[in-house]
Amino acid sequence: MRATISILPLLAVAAPASAQVAPPPPAMVISPAAADKVANALDAVTDALLDVKVGKLEAAIDGRPATAAERQMTVRDMASAKDPNFERNLHRTIAQARPIVRQGIQSVDEAVPQVMQGIQQASRAIERATANMPDPTYPRR
Repeated sequence: MRATISILPLLAVAAPASAQVAPPPPAMVISPAAADKVANALDAVTDALLDVKVGKLEAAIDGRPATAAERQMTVRDMASAKDPNFERNLHRTIAQARPIVRQGIQSVDEAVPQVMQGIQQASRAIERATANMPDPTYPRR
């Protein structure tokens, strides 16, 4: 009889924890269309960087004044001089990165629920740990 009575309060305390329902998984954090936006932005930034004029810098490194042609030389010109297909290959590489970016976004979306669960568990653990801390403003005698 005593054993039954002493177990009942424990069951009552445990009921709310067992009755908790896991929150629904969040919707996708990053939309699949974001991968295309990232790739498009990367393509545009690459084009902008290829248009940076670097002829003066090259002449300064060589320790001489830049010629009129060198002042107009861009990264695109320098890279194309070494490889005529440079720009085409670069843009093809960026286009091939789109599926990789999509896969990365999908991996992040799949990991978010687990990360959120870990954060919630850590939050509960911190609340339990700090619940029994003494109040520093409590008067001492």
